[in-house]
Amino acid sequence: MNTSADLTDPPKGKAAGLLLSKQHNRRQQRARLASSFYHKYLLFSIIALCFTLGLVIFFIGKTAILTFQEVSFGEFFLSLDWTPEEGKFGAALFIINTLSLTALTLLIAVPISVLLAIFIAEIAPVRLKTAFRPVLDLLVGIPSIVYGYLGLTVLLPLLREWSGQGLGDGLLAAAIVLTVMILPTICRISDDAITAVPKKYREAAYALGSTRLQVIFRVIVPAAGRGIVSAVILGMTRAIGETMAVVMVIGNTPQLAKSLFASASVLTSNIVMQISNVEFESTWNYALHMMAFLLLLISVMLILLIRVLAKKGGAPS
Repeated sequence: MNTSADLTDPPKGKAAGLLLSKQHNRRQQRARLASSFYHKYLLFSIIALCFTLGLVIFFIGKTAILTFQEVSFGEFFLSLDWTPEEGKFGAALFIINTLSLTALTLLIAVPISVLLAIFIAEIAPVRLKTAFRPVLDLLVGIPSIVYGYLGLTVLLPLLREWSGQGLGDGLLAAAIVLTVMILPTICRISDDAITAVPKKYREAAYALGSTRLQVIFRVIVPAAGRGIVSAVILGMTRAIGETMAVVMVIGNTPQLAKSLFASASVLTSNIVMQISNVEFESTWNYALHMMAFLLLLISVMLILLIRVLAKKGGAPS
């Protein structure tokens, strides 16, 4: 009996081995098919996204360039006279107001955001970190019209009372609202950049006798510099392209802002206030499309700048 069992064992072992080999091959084949499918799907998604972005740029640019059939390049970009009813389409005042608003917003938001990120990443206790970070993530997702409504109903009355101005709207009100909007974005990305700095940088600085503040501002912040700059650029992109919150607090008067409390208008607010009241095949409409095209180009260039900084910087090691 033992002899017959010994004779039958090898075939059973070979059959089991063949079965396991077939199952392994089938699993490998399914894995290859799944990997190939996901690769092709992701490649298709990237191509579709690039194609969609190209179409947006093409069609907006195609309409925008028609502006210069009746308006000279110099008049559009250098003139401060925006009276479309009289055929004058000077967009310089909107460009200057947009840049002024963005600069004022960053002047307020960047120091607060970066200092808050440093506090969360390096100073705050663990319980406070776990409380702050979800709150900041939540603030990022709040719709902009909510910020605009709070600015309209809460901020403007406070500014009127504080400044003694009749309305209180203008660049300062818009900058404060935008600061609240972009602060969570800059803070969270800066927090991640600071947290990603290797621990050995801190240990080496402390070993040399550095104080905590010296370690933070002379070692950690410079090491996380490119990440912080990327966060600022992303915040700038949102500040430049924001519409509804700005429309509700800036006043929407097509004039150059001569003070922080003067009613003004920027590229986004001018587009949204006028685009529905003009004929499609008109120079007025083409000029508004050119403003949108400028905003699109600025956003694309800022995002490309972030990619360049990321490639040059890399992750610290």
